[in-house]
Amino acid sequence: MSSLVKFIRETYQTNEFIPLHAPTFAGNEQAYVAETIASTFVSSVGKFVTDFEQKIEAFTQSPKAIATSSGSSALHTALYMAGVIRGDLVITQALTFVATCNTLYHMGAAPIFVDISTVSLGLSPQAVQAYLEEHGLLNEDGLCVHKETGQIIRAVMPMHTFGHPVELDELLFICQQWNLVLIEDAAESLGSRYKGKHTGTLGEFAALSFNGNKIITTGGGGMLLTNNQISGIRAKHITTTAKVPHPYEFYHDEAGFNYRMPNLNAALGCAQMESLPRFIEQKRALAMHYNTFFDGGDLLFVQEPSYAKSNYWLNAVICPNVHSRDKLLKLTNDSGVMTRPVWQLMHRLPMFKDALRGPLTNSELMESCLINLPSSPTAIGLTHA
Repeated sequence: MSSLVKFIRETYQTNEFIPLHAPTFAGNEQAYVAETIASTFVSSVGKFVTDFEQKIEAFTQSPKAIATSSGSSALHTALYMAGVIRGDLVITQALTFVATCNTLYHMGAAPIFVDISTVSLGLSPQAVQAYLEEHGLLNEDGLCVHKETGQIIRAVMPMHTFGHPVELDELLFICQQWNLVLIEDAAESLGSRYKGKHTGTLGEFAALSFNGNKIITTGGGGMLLTNNQISGIRAKHITTTAKVPHPYEFYHDEAGFNYRMPNLNAALGCAQMESLPRFIEQKRALAMHYNTFFDGGDLLFVQEPSYAKSNYWLNAVICPNVHSRDKLLKLTNDSGVMTRPVWQLMHRLPMFKDALRGPLTNSELMESCLINLPSSPTAIGLTHA
């Protein structure tokens, strides 16, 4: 295990503390932010917001992208646009960051936790189908209803764990069969592709995150993606307090959200987008570097699914058992190399302990054995096509 610390230090060529994922500012960040300050348009109005949305649309080939104040606000808007209301159920994974479920909580909806795939570490289509066949039915209105509770199951919300795309075609087929909306929690997967298509563009709605630890950052911020221009126009309206455009009058035609991304943050995002292709190349090279190191050893490196090209947002290894996991966590962190276990499963948290769930065998295995490794795209001398 000490050889891993040595390997990581040699990879990053430093004896200083190595974080899990640090932002990289090596382009026009300072210039664009300074330009924004000089313009005085630092809040929700300014050219960089529009420019950033257009850059994301071009990169992902999404019909419409709407900049928001956080990934959580983008996900909240996606659920709202999908018609999720108080009392509804949404199928998602227990192995996820808490924001996925917090958005449901604040909608007055509730999660159904279904197991993950060991290939993608995201929602398993087989597990979703098995759960629906046992607990779901289509009522006379064509809505998917939970047999035991009578609640409407409104949507399926997978998360592309560590940037690895889930099996989207299979999930889309299930959603069509059961009249469900597919919402992609793509917070971690900017730059990842599923069968050549960017994540976040196959579901009806999706959310990206630009938190400080993501592949690109706006400091804080997110982006809602939608595959429908009309939905995109409406989403933009409700995220800007539903204000009807007018030179000076204030009229709001419905209850909206103040989820606008400030121009200051968008300026940072525009500069980061110019470096994104390089970041992806560097992160994929780092992943291959890790994979070579772990090949044949006791620790199993998590590779992208065969159908996908991942951004490898966070690299991960699977340890033989929880004891070896805990030993490695202590050794690396005591040595100034930051590693971390995966999130605690959502149903173990007090606010979601009573949530409906199916068997979570794979989720529990990953919870006990998986470790994330330093993944900043600043390792020295690595290139990958």
